[in-house]
This record gives sequence, structure tokens and C-alpha cells, in this order.
Amino acid sequence: MTLNIEDAVNETCPWSGKPVSADSLTTYRGHVVGFCNPGCRDKFDAATQAFDAAIPDGDVAGG
Repeated sequence: MTLNIEDAVNETCPWSGKPVSADSLTTYRGHVVGFCNPGCRDKFDAATQAFDAAIPDGDVAGG
């Protein structure tokens, strides 16, 4: 699946505040999320996987 920067839900990296880059996109809960570089993207993927594994399905507030 090809991810497009135009589909990202954000314009700035949540870790650094810098503009998102087309080579640093991922999906989270069905949405494209952008980061300034692949390192920030990979850090996000690792963090969300850890939290998703720790929180039982349906227990996410506002989700």
C-alpha cells in the first residue's frame, strides 16, 4: 500500500514539530500519520505497538 503525504492527518511531526516528509509516513488506526524522518516514524510505531498491546480492546477513552 502506497501512503501519500496529502492523506496525513498532521502537517508537523509530533516528536520534533518539523514538517512531515513523504518518506516518513505510517498508518495508525486506519489513518495516515506523518513524521519528519524515518527515525521519528519508527519511534512512534514502537510506542503505539507497546501501548496497543497493553490496553485491552475497547478500553481506549475517546477512541
